[in-house]
Amino acid sequence: MVSGKAHALHKRVEQLCTRAIRWAELKRKTKAEKKLAITVFSFPPDKGNVGTAAYLNVFASIFSVLKDLQKDGYNVEGLPETSEALIEDVIHDKEAQFSSPNLNVAYKMGVREYQKLTPYATLLEENWGKAPGNLNSDGENLLVYGKQYGNVFIGVQPTFGYEGDPMRLLFSKSASPHHGFAAYYSFVEKIFKADAVLHFGTHGSLEFMPGKQVGMSDVCYPDSLIGNIPNVYYYAANNPSEATIAKRRSYANTISYLTPPAENAGLYKGLKQLSELISSYQSLKDTGRGPQIVSSIISTAKQCNLDKDVELPDESAELSVKDRDLVVGKVYSKIMEIESRLLPCGLHVIGEPPSAMEAVATLVNIAALDRPEDEITSLPSILAQTVGRDIEDVYRGSDKGILKDVELLRQITEASRGAISAFVERTTNKKGQVVDVADKLSSILGFGINEPWVDYLSSTKFYRADRDKLRRLFEFLGECLKLVVADNELGSLKQALEGKYVEPGPGGDPIRNPKVLPTGKNIHALDPQSIPTAAALQSAKIVVDRLVERQKIDNGGNYPETVALVLWGTDNIKTYGESLAQVLWMIGVRPVSDTFGRVNRVEPVSLEELGRPRIDVVVNCSGVFRDLFINQMNLLDRAVKMVAELDEPVEMNFVRKHALEQAEALGIGVREAATRIFSNASGSYSSNINLAVENSSWNDEKQLQDMYLSRKSFAFDCDAPGAGMSEKKKVFEMALSTADATFQNLDSSEISLTDVSHYFDSDPTNLVQNLRKDGKKPSAYIADTTTANAQVRTLAETVRLDARTKLLNPKWYEGMMSTGYEGVREIEKRLTNTVGWSATSGQVDNWVYEEANTTFIQDEEMLNRLMNSNPNSFRKMVQTFLEANGRGYWETSVENIEKLRQLYSEVEDKIEGIDR
Repeated sequence: MVSGKAHALHKRVEQLCTRAIRWAELKRKTKAEKKLAITVFSFPPDKGNVGTAAYLNVFASIFSVLKDLQKDGYNVEGLPETSEALIEDVIHDKEAQFSSPNLNVAYKMGVREYQKLTPYATLLEENWGKAPGNLNSDGENLLVYGKQYGNVFIGVQPTFGYEGDPMRLLFSKSASPHHGFAAYYSFVEKIFKADAVLHFGTHGSLEFMPGKQVGMSDVCYPDSLIGNIPNVYYYAANNPSEATIAKRRSYANTISYLTPPAENAGLYKGLKQLSELISSYQSLKDTGRGPQIVSSIISTAKQCNLDKDVELPDESAELSVKDRDLVVGKVYSKIMEIESRLLPCGLHVIGEPPSAMEAVATLVNIAALDRPEDEITSLPSILAQTVGRDIEDVYRGSDKGILKDVELLRQITEASRGAISAFVERTTNKKGQVVDVADKLSSILGFGINEPWVDYLSSTKFYRADRDKLRRLFEFLGECLKLVVADNELGSLKQALEGKYVEPGPGGDPIRNPKVLPTGKNIHALDPQSIPTAAALQSAKIVVDRLVERQKIDNGGNYPETVALVLWGTDNIKTYGESLAQVLWMIGVRPVSDTFGRVNRVEPVSLEELGRPRIDVVVNCSGVFRDLFINQMNLLDRAVKMVAELDEPVEMNFVRKHALEQAEALGIGVREAATRIFSNASGSYSSNINLAVENSSWNDEKQLQDMYLSRKSFAFDCDAPGAGMSEKKKVFEMALSTADATFQNLDSSEISLTDVSHYFDSDPTNLVQNLRKDGKKPSAYIADTTTANAQVRTLAETVRLDARTKLLNPKWYEGMMSTGYEGVREIEKRLTNTVGWSATSGQVDNWVYEEANTTFIQDEEMLNRLMNSNPNSFRKMVQTFLEANGRGYWETSVENIEKLRQLYSEVEDKIEGIDR
């Protein structure tokens, strides 16, 4: 007699073996008979959003992949001639509203058939009622959206289903997949009979469905949904943390793709005019025209709204020469910050690597970092040494607006770009492609006199730069260039589809870690116990010291008592634990590693060495961080509780001060009161504020704050090993109510505050204000370690910088517009995310919305381009402007609002016309 447990185990082993056999079958089957289900995402579920993926032009990429597979012998019968025609086919006149079957319906699945094919269907009824339900359904059947070409099916993955339901968004745990979602995967595996599924781009919802965090069982939804189908997943190379979730929870073989080539943001309109005025001032400041030019600089800076970032005197004020230089220096420093900001331009197409010249900005940034482990000195450092300066001093002086340092930094930046451009030109052919770098390099390096970087620098003030250091750096850059332009994204996909080995490689930021390149690798993260590294702790100290200094200036010379901050999975992988180390340094402890380099204990730093009080923290860990770094959560919790128990005066140990107060108020022990490490409930992700904002399904800010509290108040407890996350809402609220500042990190130029919704989804600024007894708004800061010159800015400064370099920057929005349908959606997304920041922090200036309206709505030509390229995303954009005004985030003229209302009904008519 076999026990129930043994039978279940036998069934599970059988299922795992079947999965392995299905991978092996990919080797055996011929290409012509293999069936592939390409799955695209539509997020948020709105017309015009089909084919959403980070940095990727999805339909152009699918078209490129299918063309290549067709050439290789796969059956892709009936593939259209262009990627535009492919969009039309799949989404039927770009109509993509799931509630109406305007999408191409590939299959209608009756309820009986659905129940027969989906053994876990009854489990979904608790959340969604009886099938078919009202999602992906016509009332009688479940609808599978997509289009088949020979043996390839392009299908649209349904979304979570609860995005538009404010009540469901409030639940502390996530709902199960809905019937339509389950029907999609039942169709792919059991009716279409796919040999493999290819999830196309970062990222879908499958791997974020409820279930265990790791070590899936057959009662976990990702496991039930993916069934036995081999899962191949194109994933952005810079997102190793979520790629790891896709591997752990949906058994994916990830294949990394490149983010678009980065460019410097440049200057435009009034900012360009300012730059010209500053040049005039530098050449004419000692003549009688100096004061007049400074007056023009001040008024132009005000027109550009720079008076929010730089303290500007009145245009008519009498200024000394020194004060004039300081005003110009500060404006100049701000302008240089905007100009040199890196931004990805356009969207990447799979199988189209950047040309060599497109890689220049990336190489300039790779060259800007010291790499002591490889004995490589950064290019700015080498150039600064040539004129007898230390680059760190130049950065500091430039930040303060010292005119000669701002000018020197500009010269260093220009010389870096020039030297690297000269080098890249010498390694490319007339078409701009890199030709055998190794041969070119050895011929360049063989003749010292002809080294292109030396040639270039010989006509600048840096002509005496150290040749040995330069040569070592440029040998490294030559290797990096080869990796940037290599193309392995299609090759690796073909390997995976033949059941062959796909070479693994780290994910992360290619500027910090060029080993991420070339793309086309099966992404892995790092040993979670190896962080934070000593180098990460060093960087963390600099950021924490700057944060504390900045907060003291903004807070009447007082130290912050508590900082509420966020830990992200990807950031900590890319930086080897910098933000983790920041938390440790705030509370005044240092990590200690064992002989194997594993960090599994901490020791307190003495107050003498620390030189300041220990700062209390409230740590909100993302769901992905919780899944990947549970050991580090344990380390943090032990560290905070250890500090709370130190016998120190409370005015020098704010952790202890607050823990004692909270223990007394709640009638609990000091250790429990010192609970500070929070996240979602196990198997749940995000606060859902992002879903509410993206779908306009929220009534007021209080509702968003309730979502945050109900979903993010699950605590880790090192005193209860193996217990998972337990809800401690009261302790969470009390800890947040002491916060003087909120804080997040930006660590990569590819992702900034308005590029993704995750950042505002985790921002508690307005919530903290409501919880504080004095109702005072906490300061909100963002650390920016995207360049060698780490900065701590206010949230408002960062949102302004983001708006100037992305949303309002012609270089960025024209780059997006060049990709057509998908580009309009990207512009709309940035505007929606800006409203998200207004909702959670109130830190968005009115002029940002006003300028966006001028750029995209007042300009008739631009308006028509947007409307014709993607009327559905354009409608969402118009709706977002109206929402920003309706919620009190944007004050504007009655005429502007009238025009937007009129436009809304015009675009509605246009879409209705498309329907007919």
